[in-house]
Amino acid sequence: MNNYKTSIRIALISLTALLLGTGLGIMLERALLHKTYQHVRRGDKLSWALSEIEERYVDPITRDSLAELTVPLLLQELDPHSVYIPASEFAATNEPLTGSFDGIGVMFNMLTDTVQVTNVIAGGPSAAAGIVAGDRIITVNDSLIAGVKMDQDKVVSLLRGKRGTTVKLGIMRAPSTELFPVTVTRGAIPMKSLEAAFIVPGSPEVGYVKFSRFASTTYNEILAALTQLRDAGARKIIMDLRGNGGGYLDQAIFIANEFLPQGAKIVYTEGHASPRADQNANGRGQFQNMELAVVIDENSASASEIVAGAIQDNDRGVIVGRRSFGKGLVQEQIPYPLDGSAMRLTVARYYTPVGRSIQKPYTPGDEEDYNNELMRRYQHNEMLNADSIHLVDSLKYVTPGGKIVYGGGGIMPDVFVPADTSGVTPYFMKLFQKNLIFRYATQMTNRYRKQINAIRTLSELDAFFADKNLFYDFVAYADREGVHPTETEMTLSRPLITAQLKGYIGRNTALDETAFYYYIFPQDNTLQQTVEVLENGTAK
Repeated sequence: MNNYKTSIRIALISLTALLLGTGLGIMLERALLHKTYQHVRRGDKLSWALSEIEERYVDPITRDSLAELTVPLLLQELDPHSVYIPASEFAATNEPLTGSFDGIGVMFNMLTDTVQVTNVIAGGPSAAAGIVAGDRIITVNDSLIAGVKMDQDKVVSLLRGKRGTTVKLGIMRAPSTELFPVTVTRGAIPMKSLEAAFIVPGSPEVGYVKFSRFASTTYNEILAALTQLRDAGARKIIMDLRGNGGGYLDQAIFIANEFLPQGAKIVYTEGHASPRADQNANGRGQFQNMELAVVIDENSASASEIVAGAIQDNDRGVIVGRRSFGKGLVQEQIPYPLDGSAMRLTVARYYTPVGRSIQKPYTPGDEEDYNNELMRRYQHNEMLNADSIHLVDSLKYVTPGGKIVYGGGGIMPDVFVPADTSGVTPYFMKLFQKNLIFRYATQMTNRYRKQINAIRTLSELDAFFADKNLFYDFVAYADREGVHPTETEMTLSRPLITAQLKGYIGRNTALDETAFYYYIFPQDNTLQQTVEVLENGTAK
């Protein structure tokens, strides 16, 4: 009897367990089906796919890791300028546009596998610690970095760090070969976008400014430079935007505003979720009466094209050079707050004052074809001949002054100047390939280091070069390095070589890039033609 009751009890427990298990299984399956149904009902195929992969894939995989793979591919299929920025790359990606970074405040070259300081930022951490141009950095935190074939990026990562932290450097200062320690407290280092500003040699009324990007500090830098040039006698301005890939839209608007009359349209933007927004000049620009020439090339993009387009469409100045890049899409950086990553998503197109979109054609997802477009310009001879440029008649526009301009692929200059190869002889190319001009300039700088460190003005730099027989001394140096010119090559290449020698040596003074461009300017055919246009009075 007891055995019978026990058997009944076991049977009931088994049945209950079976029913509970079945019920739980059904509940679990219904929950999963409900979750899947929710995604399907919303038409959310992406979330459905991520969820199913995360829960069912043969190996463990997280949704975050899937997102890191998926989001870049999604953006890549939209347009060439919508991109994903991983958290690990966020700081480095944004740094060029923030106007500063944390570091020790030196510029350096890697010479014969050794870090040599070329310039010390005035008022920066290294200047305060006593480091001077010409010093060689042999160790960082007691680890050897000289003679170990360390790449430049690795050196930069060792020298940079959060402001307030310290780094111990082992310094060698010629003529001594002994190391001495210097401890530098890292700080905020300004990252200037202004590369050069000076009165053009031989043209006292023409001022020249060149800047590399439109960062958060660019407008203030350019405003200060233009003011100094005006105070020095400039009545005409060359704004060199060659190689300037753009940056912040507002900085382009601020700079264009300085030259345009009240009410003149600068640019307008419009997108699916971004209502049209017009930006007009406020009439308070300080340089509205200065003659202006804007110089562009195939690497002038985005914000550079906004400035050039605003000047061209308002008949305010002359555009000189070669057709610009053709980037007419506006990106907004959208941060993901949980891990520090972000998207730069195209949210609008921008249009020049007469309504041109200057975005060149692209096929979504075909980034390689888009990136090869500049190479096709070279292949089609566009860099040497304006007639080789394909202009679409349906994208023709007319400015208020009656000038014909085109959309659909960059800004076409008013004055086309082909790529200049004068002075580029086989002799020069051999010098370039062996980096001899730069190497000789560095040797000269080290030979006269004390004098060079004391130079503060262009006139002082001119005086320094006055008694130097740079060119023939260099030719003898190159000869010892196995590079020998013909008489014809020497004659043709001499102006270019001499300009580069002076420019590279000048870079090692406190004048930095201004010195380089000051000496290169007379050998730059595009700039010489720009001066001619301004002095002939054909710029408005």
